[in-house]
Amino acid sequence: MPSFDVVSKVDAQTLDNAINTAKKEILTRFDFRDSKSTIDLDKKTSTIHLVSENDMRLKNILDVIINRMVKQGLDAKSLDLTAEPYASGAFVKQDIKLKEGIDKEAAKKMVKDIKDSGLKVQASIMDDQLRVTGKKIDELQAVIARLRQKDYGLPLQFTNMKS
Repeated sequence: MPSFDVVSKVDAQTLDNAINTAKKEILTRFDFRDSKSTIDLDKKTSTIHLVSENDMRLKNILDVIINRMVKQGLDAKSLDLTAEPYASGAFVKQDIKLKEGIDKEAAKKMVKDIKDSGLKVQASIMDDQLRVTGKKIDELQAVIARLRQKDYGLPLQFTNMKS
């Protein structure tokens, strides 16, 4: 029976390339001259640590990171921007987590949308991903198109297509 998986993952190497390119850009930009701004990617906790002298520079660093991610083909929705910047001495810091996997709430919304579509497919939640099975590949492709139209707040990839 044909099936595919819906996942939400960030390619670690591509993200690392985007962060390194953003670091180089910040070193060469005029508005960051004599700045002690830093960007660090913690691969173990999937967190980006930003440090700068003020909020304005911190926002500019974040814009540079998002632009570099988009140019590398990564979706900016994978960044959890809910954490507020906080003061630490003479610096302002911000920790940005990466969204990995599909959380239960988003998975339930996707399953509900798939069931409401009227297509003859089954969707099941498996840990942090969603598996969709059906008898016809055309119906599976219709499900993919339907999920791409909706915004669940995280980037979706469609993998493991089996016919």
